[in-house]
Amino acid sequence: MSLNKVEKTVREILSLADIKIGGNNPWDIQVHNNNFYKRVLTGAELGLGESYMDGWWDCEKLDELVFKIMRANLDKKVKRKFSILFGFLLARVINLQSTRRAFIIGEKHYDLGNDLFRNMLDKRMNYSCAYWKDAESLDKAQENKLELICKKLYLKPGMRVLDIGCGWGAFGKYAAEKYGVSVIGITVSKEQVAFGKELCKGLPVEFRFQDYRDLNEKFDRIVSVGMIEHVGYKNYRMFFEVAYRCLNDGDLFLLHTIGETQSCKSIDPWTHKYIFPNGMLPSVAQLGKAIEKLFVMEDWHSFGWDYDKTLLAWYDNFNSAWDKIKDKYSERFYRMWKYFLITSAGSFRARRNQLWQIVLSKNGLIGGYNSIR
Repeated sequence: MSLNKVEKTVREILSLADIKIGGNNPWDIQVHNNNFYKRVLTGAELGLGESYMDGWWDCEKLDELVFKIMRANLDKKVKRKFSILFGFLLARVINLQSTRRAFIIGEKHYDLGNDLFRNMLDKRMNYSCAYWKDAESLDKAQENKLELICKKLYLKPGMRVLDIGCGWGAFGKYAAEKYGVSVIGITVSKEQVAFGKELCKGLPVEFRFQDYRDLNEKFDRIVSVGMIEHVGYKNYRMFFEVAYRCLNDGDLFLLHTIGETQSCKSIDPWTHKYIFPNGMLPSVAQLGKAIEKLFVMEDWHSFGWDYDKTLLAWYDNFNSAWDKIKDKYSERFYRMWKYFLITSAGSFRARRNQLWQIVLSKNGLIGGYNSIR
């Protein structure tokens, strides 16, 4: 196919979502390198993201661009190269989230640098969707989320709580200070362990550099916020089996996760390559099958709309702090990270991605569960 035909094809596909090349709308694309057209047509999501990182195109409002692309399902109208299709096939054949590979995500993403995340996130270092009900700031919205989790778990002083995928310790610190519980947090990031130990010094909060599959002790409550996205569909059942064996009878487990509207077995290739290697978003069906005969589902709360606002707040923080941290990163990293945050916001705005908080009980909560919002 000639360059003219490739460009014409790309323009025609984009026009289905009211997107123009060189147009005046904030979601229109401004092309700086004509190789953009072939790269996008053959590489789909990977080609679009990599060509943006390389400076081949720009867009004033990336979030609106992605919103329009997803609402029009344009990603399903572009053919993918065999190398990309092979990646999808590989995810079906091998266990990309096996015990041997469990620590890759910590090294590749969460260990990028505590300075990066400290300047991007709220003051408590929450790296998950905030809860914006009655909140005007990111700090308040993230405190709302932590308080919501604590209330949903019916926390009481003296309880022993397991935090699977504890991050930098935001939940552990909050729950220990506000509710008088002790917390064991596990993570596959060495940087998070080091930071968390300093953050929670003097509190009954312990950090472990550990894979969830190695857990085998009892707790009164379990929480996992934004971690099952790294577990993989081949391991969902094992994840819940571990939680089941570690939870006391009649007690509660809260799962906070991004979700997909359909069952998938891989993440999009750009996100896999540059942001969350081996990541995967669960569906309602996949989670339902994985908890069957283990847990009673007490509550399912969906507030994915709040992630749009959270991601844009993270981008504003990152962008404002860039001059302070740019000596540690490249300009290509800046474009990659901007693309990650802003296009993710567009995806949640388009309702392609969801955010769920699910409360599960072991053998059912006697007297029933009071849903909290």
